[in-house]
Amino acid sequence: MARKPLNNPRQIRSKNCGCKLCLEEYPPAEHGERKPRRDCTGSWQARYRDPAGKQKAKNFKKKTGDDGADAFLDKIRTAVRDRTYRDPKRGKITLAAWWDEWWEVQGTKGRVTTRNRKLGVWKTYISKKWADYPLIDLEYMELQRWLSKDVKGYESQKRVREVLLALLDAAIKDGERISVNPAQHLEITAEKVVKHPDDLKPPTAAQYTLIHAALPTYYQVIMRDFAHETGMRPGEYAGLRLHCVDEEEMLVHIKEILILDEGKLRRQAAPKTKAGFRTVPLTPTAFEALQFMKKKWQPHATRSRIGDGFDLHLEELVFRGPRGAALNINNLSRRVWRKAIIQAGVAREVVNPETGAVEWWPRPYEYRHLVTTRLHHAGISEKDTQSVLGQERGGRVTWVYTHESEGARESVRAALTGRSGLHVVPDQETA
Repeated sequence: MARKPLNNPRQIRSKNCGCKLCLEEYPPAEHGERKPRRDCTGSWQARYRDPAGKQKAKNFKKKTGDDGADAFLDKIRTAVRDRTYRDPKRGKITLAAWWDEWWEVQGTKGRVTTRNRKLGVWKTYISKKWADYPLIDLEYMELQRWLSKDVKGYESQKRVREVLLALLDAAIKDGERISVNPAQHLEITAEKVVKHPDDLKPPTAAQYTLIHAALPTYYQVIMRDFAHETGMRPGEYAGLRLHCVDEEEMLVHIKEILILDEGKLRRQAAPKTKAGFRTVPLTPTAFEALQFMKKKWQPHATRSRIGDGFDLHLEELVFRGPRGAALNINNLSRRVWRKAIIQAGVAREVVNPETGAVEWWPRPYEYRHLVTTRLHHAGISEKDTQSVLGQERGGRVTWVYTHESEGARESVRAALTGRSGLHVVPDQETA
């Protein structure tokens, strides 16, 4: 180990000092007349090496004392020896600059929808307030005050906290740019709002009849004859490809979906959840709708690779828009569907109590609630219903995925077509 320099800390000569050494370094003729003095007034420079062996220095007004150069050197040498050293300059990076470094990696991880949600939280909330703040200047109480006052809604506060926590945790891991995470103990102060049951239940059969009558003829095939019969999510039937259809058994296999990525349709190699990988039995009505689309568009049975996700390979899609383009989920919900529910006289505006945004009831998603209700009334077990609809079941510790029992597909098909008759639900305690 190299010997410590004897002149550390050393005094830095000053052009304003009149001591002998400073006058020799900066002669009066060149740097102006100064009153001679015995003691030097120059600052003290403490020199040290970081854990990587790189030499660094910091200046102080005095040599001794709690805020002097000697005390600083003692602390730094102890931190380097104990492996707790943190370069103060690394914490001066702004939150916006750190986000760019963090997002370079995070922007390639996880699902597209998850990444877009994080990016939306950053742009909508965090960057507008904290982008120019250095990491070391972020404090818990200021963050908590801002979260409680300026971020409206339980879900919004929850997502903001999650992004901030991950962003600042990474700063600790990256050579300890900060020593503690000020977002660690942030509390969600907004009340979690539970929707009224009337805003969750599906329309009645009479209301659906009115809605379907108001739909354009082409979309009646998609919504009334297929979505209404299967309970599949819009992204699932929009992304259905011919190679996933078993016409002999009247089944469709959910293997990928279409999603919106900043307004642009993208293929996603997996459904919304792991439970989304499933097989859905088709009723005769749903099968006829599929055959109608197959005859109209003549999709290929090839199985293309997803690649970058934006190459939709329209030639493989079974369901398309009336002009042959891929089904745009936003257009379907906001234009076609909304116009139909308003014309049918069943539309209801629902103000989101958290964000204040106006939402419309019913949504195309209510088809899933309807199919769930129909299966329940027909005596289909909860396990089989969850399996066919691709629903997850929450547990206290982890997610538990259920699987359909033997014969579930035929019993579900029979239930949806009214051919099931009596169905005995096994006793859960003895099953």
